[in-house]
Amino acid sequence: MTESTHGEAQAAGGKMPRSIGYILTNEASERFSYYGLTAILPIVTTRYLFDSAGNAAPMTDEQSKYTIHLFTAAVYFFPFVGTLLCDLWLGTFRTVVTFSALYCLGFLALMVDSTLTGLIIGLSVIAVCCGVIKPCVSANVGDQFDRRNHHLLSKAYNWFYLSINIGSFVSMFIAQRILDGAGRRVVFGVLMAVMAVATIAFYLGKSRFVRVPVRGAEFFRQTFSREGLAILARLSIIFIFVAVFWSLYYQTVSAWVLQAKSMNLHWLGHTWKESEMTAVNPALILVMIPLFNLWIYPTMDKIYRMTPLRKIGIGLFLAAVSFLVSAWLEARIAAGGAPSIGWQVLGYVIITAAEIMVSITVIEFSYTQAPPRMKSLAQTLNLVSTTLGNLFTAWVNYFIQGENGTRRFLQGADYYMFFFWVMVGASLVYILVASFYKEKTYIREAE
Repeated sequence: MTESTHGEAQAAGGKMPRSIGYILTNEASERFSYYGLTAILPIVTTRYLFDSAGNAAPMTDEQSKYTIHLFTAAVYFFPFVGTLLCDLWLGTFRTVVTFSALYCLGFLALMVDSTLTGLIIGLSVIAVCCGVIKPCVSANVGDQFDRRNHHLLSKAYNWFYLSINIGSFVSMFIAQRILDGAGRRVVFGVLMAVMAVATIAFYLGKSRFVRVPVRGAEFFRQTFSREGLAILARLSIIFIFVAVFWSLYYQTVSAWVLQAKSMNLHWLGHTWKESEMTAVNPALILVMIPLFNLWIYPTMDKIYRMTPLRKIGIGLFLAAVSFLVSAWLEARIAAGGAPSIGWQVLGYVIITAAEIMVSITVIEFSYTQAPPRMKSLAQTLNLVSTTLGNLFTAWVNYFIQGENGTRRFLQGADYYMFFFWVMVGASLVYILVASFYKEKTYIREAE
């Protein structure tokens, strides 16, 4: 039996493959660990960092944002390594299982060492491992389908995205409470344990996965063929604009959390932790994905046909609008009234709508627009757009730092308005570029 016919998804015919359940469990657990970490990183770096003698050695807000976005950029760079390992040597299954196990060691380093050294080691291991498995898992969803059940692919990717947000919602909501109540060792221990669950879940799906054979030299031949380079060039143009979206989106776990420290955290009869508000995003995703699929998209489609490229364009403009809310809040903070944390929810609603229209659409778009042998690489390019976005944000925060990490430029609301105008400019250029894009869909044939 060849590797490409291994697994029970082939027998599914026109039904949802049984293997999807193992992928969703793995993804929900891994995302719990990752987003739990990102939710508390602004708090850990500015409040729970110590030197080798045990003395407090926190970062400034600007240093924290620079570190967080550099870490996120690294996470979304290493999918290149994952694609090469998967396609040239290990295959999807062994790549995911091996690096998921190593992923746990990153949390172990964060748990046992509270110094800057421990932070660097832990984040470095997590960045490598998380990045390596990313393109493998997302492409593995599509690999479970062929022409007989391709009509279920969009539903599977929606479930995949829901699993991401179920895991992230729970961890973002509880991570800081565990940190403040039980300490950093306990919270990183919990995140490590859930990552172990993710590893086991994927391993248990071994007998059910459709596994595409390792391609070796064929990978390079197809990638650097005339058709392959043309496909990558077309997709890369779209991903450049998506990168600007990510430069704004990932500030919800850095700048928005740090902004919350200066706001009135008592809202709806509850005193919120700063990082708890990041859980609003995945909570909204769980509500808004069905809303978009059942009502918003069908309604918009009657007025203006919602192609993937059009969805992405609308999402880019919405991301810009969300930063107008942040700028307004920062202006109120600078004026001396502490606005309610509830106002951040408005920003989250807008950027979550943008995320649905951009992120989910791009995952499926990058899969369908690449031929079977290039789908993992297409997913990788999509992920690397996140690296570019976060590098841009990290560079801005580095450039505006003065002595002792204080801000030299883009004071107060000007910081958020800068990103607003960058996003608006990118959105306008995107409209022109997308109007000339020629779509071509590639679907794996039934074995």
